[in-house]
Amino acid sequence: MKLTDNLYAYVWENPYENNCNSFYLGGTVQALVDPGLAEHLPGLLTRMEEDGIAREAIRFVICTHSHPDHFEASHTFNGRSDVTIALGAAELSFYLTEGRMLYRYFGLDAPHVEVTLKLLEGAVTLGKESIEIIDVPGHSPGSIALYWPSEKALIPGDVIFDQNVGRTDFPGGNGELLKKSIRRLSSLDVEYLLPGHIGIVKGTRHVRDNFRFVSERIIPYL
Repeated sequence: MKLTDNLYAYVWENPYENNCNSFYLGGTVQALVDPGLAEHLPGLLTRMEEDGIAREAIRFVICTHSHPDHFEASHTFNGRSDVTIALGAAELSFYLTEGRMLYRYFGLDAPHVEVTLKLLEGAVTLGKESIEIIDVPGHSPGSIALYWPSEKALIPGDVIFDQNVGRTDFPGGNGELLKKSIRRLSSLDVEYLLPGHIGIVKGTRHVRDNFRFVSERIIPYL
């Protein structure tokens, strides 16, 4: 689904199978964010092609965290010299140790992923655009959020959803850290809130209302 000339959202709507929402940052960025599970990647690529985005156009595969439903399909891009696979530096360290165990819960083998870009907090230039990388631990130890200022778009992974938040009972989860991460993201100027699951939230007022709802109704119980 095209949101703006450079921003696309692919919401996972199948209630019977687990997978994440995926996003494509177009223009000169050409980044696929959170490719999801490998078994569902062909369907995602087909939806992208329907929007005029060829698989060959992808230059970056960026994952907000290493849980299977966001990260597992990344390994299908191994060996492509024209694609950079990126993950938060802290999350990569977690994945290479305790984080791999989570895959057993999903009946999967943890894949070998050739992460060639370890993301640290701060601005990173992708193409000709500046994207802010924000450390947002809590759902997983090294979760990152991506904020694209020129589009006022925030991709928080599983930190915050539409009227809900990510779970903290997986290995490395921490409710107190998740609270701090949500409060930190709430200060950004956001027109498009693009969570890892459920629906997207459009419009500055609706985004602010969603942060307020989560702050008042959800955070106190973390």
